[in-house]
Parts: sequence; C-alpha cells; structure tokens
Amino acid sequence: MIAGLTILFTFLVLGIPTGIVLCSWTFLTGNVMPLYHATSWIARAGLWLGGVRVEVVGLERIPKDRACIFMANHVSNLDPPVLLPMLPGRTSALLKKSLMKIPLLGYGMRKARFIPVDRSGSTVGAIESTKMARAVLADGIHITVFVEGTRSSDGRMLPFKKGPFFLATETGAPCIPVSITGTERMMRKGSSKVHPGTARVEFHEPIESNEYGSRDELMMAVRRSIASGLPEWMRPDDVG
Repeated sequence: MIAGLTILFTFLVLGIPTGIVLCSWTFLTGNVMPLYHATSWIARAGLWLGGVRVEVVGLERIPKDRACIFMANHVSNLDPPVLLPMLPGRTSALLKKSLMKIPLLGYGMRKARFIPVDRSGSTVGAIESTKMARAVLADGIHITVFVEGTRSSDGRMLPFKKGPFFLATETGAPCIPVSITGTERMMRKGSSKVHPGTARVEFHEPIESNEYGSRDELMMAVRRSIASGLPEWMRPDDVG
C-alpha cells in the first residue's frame, strides 16, 4: 500500500504544478515537447520512488527512421507509465474518448495528439480515429496501443481488438510487438495496491503489415511475437 501511495503522491505533487506551468507554455508556444518530456520524467520518478524497477530488452530492434505502431499486452494499470517513457522519440496513444474530458490531463493528451477511440463501434468514429492516426504517423510520431483493449484479470493474454491491425494495414506502418511481464504481480486488475518489483519490457523485431495477406494473418503474427516474450502460463492457447 505504501508503494502505491508513494507513486500517487509523486504524480500529484510533481504533476499538478508541472501540468499547470507547461500546459500554459504549450498553449502559448504550441510546443508540446517540454510537457511530454516532463510527464515521462515524472512517470519514471514516481515508479522508482515506489520501488518499481524496469528492465528493457530489444530497444535496438526499433527502426530509427520510421514512425511505428507499438502493440503491447496489458496486465496492469502500471503498464502505461512503465512502457511509454521507455519509447524512443515521441509517441501518441489510442485511448478511450472519455479520458479526453479529464481537466488538464485531457488538454495535455490532446496537445500530445493522443487519439480518442469511440468504443461504441460507430463507423464514423472509426474513420475519424484512422484519419487522425494517419496524420500522426505521417508527422513521424509513433502510436502505442494495448491490443487486448482491456487489462487481463489473471495475466493470461486475451483476444486482440481488430482496430489496431486495420490501422496498420491502412497506413503501412511497421508493427513493433511488445511483451510486458512483472506488472501483473505488482498491481492486479481491480486492486489499487502496488507491490515493489521489477517489470520487464521486451521489444520484438518489427513486423511489416504489407507482408501479410489479411489483417487476421497480421494479427496472428503479432500475437505470436508478443506471446514469445511471455512466460508459458501467460500465453494463450491459440499460440501454443
């Protein structure tokens, strides 16, 4: 419990004044990078003070000259602050549309060009999200998505949502599978308690979307890659 309170306290004490100052700076200058870098630093600091360490493998596999779509499994609320600060350059993210309405945080996410997703399944919403994502990638900004769409309650990988693979095939951006382990023990779904420990983030070889005949084939290739970096008990039955 102490670890969780330490992380929350750090996020609030550092995040609120930083957000007020740098959101104002972003509004005046249009430059979101100071806010982006400060937010990443606060995330790393909060985790470190709370006893959460991060081991990263495979950063050298990420292309240096292309905007990519990072596709990760999702087992804990710790996954975003563990993963996003580790990514090179700048990343956008697919997230629930309702999160954009949170005061201050929503403004920061809009300026960082995070992409709201309408989970009602409307065609208009899907087209708009794809249009925004295409523009983000064209500007050299990565996109990160947790492809299960929700956290696994027991750590075992869930079925994937098809939207990210539609986006990959429409844009031609390379997919970077990411395996996250360890956070499922530190903060379980439905619990606010955080237990100190080490999270492991593994970046796999890029998968080119145009090398597959269908979105389902691309999805299975990404699924196998993510599963290869998970312990056997977290792997789904469909990948062995």
